Amino acid sequence: MRKVFKNKRVLADCHIFQMLSTAAQKPHISFHTPGHKVGKWDITELSFSDNLSSPRGCIARAQEDIARILGANSAFIITDGSTAGVLSMLFTAKSSGVKRLAVREDSHKSVFNGCALLGISPVLLPVEKKGGIPLPVTLSDIEQADADAVFITSPDYYGNIPDLQAIGEYCKNTGKMLVIDGAHGGHLHFNKTLYAGEYADLWVDGVHKSLPALTQGAIVCAKTAALSQKLARAVDIFRTTSPSYPIMASVEYAAKYPQNEWLQTQASAWQKGTDRLYLGDDWTKIVALFGKNAEIVHERLRKEGVYAEFCDGNAVTFYLSPATTKRDFLRLKKRLAALFETYLYVPVDDVPAPVVFEKTGEKEWVEMEKSIGRICAEFCGLFPPCTPLICVGEVITEEKIRLLQNADNAFGIKGKEISVFKAEEKE
Repeated sequence: MRKVFKNKRVLADCHIFQMLSTAAQKPHISFHTPGHKVGKWDITELSFSDNLSSPRGCIARAQEDIARILGANSAFIITDGSTAGVLSMLFTAKSSGVKRLAVREDSHKSVFNGCALLGISPVLLPVEKKGGIPLPVTLSDIEQADADAVFITSPDYYGNIPDLQAIGEYCKNTGKMLVIDGAHGGHLHFNKTLYAGEYADLWVDGVHKSLPALTQGAIVCAKTAALSQKLARAVDIFRTTSPSYPIMASVEYAAKYPQNEWLQTQASAWQKGTDRLYLGDDWTKIVALFGKNAEIVHERLRKEGVYAEFCDGNAVTFYLSPATTKRDFLRLKKRLAALFETYLYVPVDDVPAPVVFEKTGEKEWVEMEKSIGRICAEFCGLFPPCTPLICVGEVITEEKIRLLQNADNAFGIKGKEISVFKAEEKE
């Protein structure tokens, strides 16, 4: 815990941490959950610890502070990750009358799961790529979608941020709700022009992804009082009734963590100074371009104990945060410079647009090698970034099977098998 909570100035203003710290210094014999019976920091709802489901004490004060920092009418701490926030936002949208949601094909899988769960029809927006990197969604794409709400990811997993001002004005003028998955942009509240909360009606910050919070720490916010009431009901449905107090404390700590101006300046200059780094809008995403050599570099770094966020078969992506040390940043910069000298950028082959069918029917699991040319029956992809690599109804290609087989982790598959629709028998 001490390695996470290092900034004493921030801690002095953190209500949940101060409650836990004070309680840890008093006698505590645990006859309550959790079962480890240690007490102290990892506790349950007690007389002094407040209750996330109905906060009146330190948690209420923490959420009020967070809402003020993020420019929200209300902010709700989440200890179940951004997924719970996404589901809560979709439930709120549904209860507000949303039936058709404009959403990109490369959105997080929780969006599609939420739409299926709530009966919202996703209106898929196209994904265009340049040099193997997805480009941000455009206002033109959104305008052409027959939908009554818009869901975008900002920033995306490569640091792209769409024209939020134009999209926000369009949604406001047309009366469409704007929902933003800002799971990878919690640190952007320092720059309001890039921050999802400046434009969205509902948004989620996965603070554990880009700020110093424990895994699963997130915040979901509403812009207005009316949406706050609906979102409060939604989080009560999707959020656990046994939240982790250390995670809650870390979320408040992360939201109040100061900006790292030195690191931001250095990282931005580095990205602009070489054509081997993809220049996105978010300084924390270091996207190193290796093309066909990406998987070789990823494996080599892993053997050295250097772990990137993910490798997509074209780029190896590293995530910084305001808590990244100067020493580690300079080590990464030096190591990548050497790898750029050793491994040239070999462009990946252009991947044609997938062939997609409106397909329903019986499903079966088959070996990946035998699935090529078949029609996929379950969303599946690399984990992270946990966005669909192959969509339901898409014809499975050899290249995408190779990426799944070489991935450290994947979702939507079962061992070495993938779900496909059964072939129709010929009469």
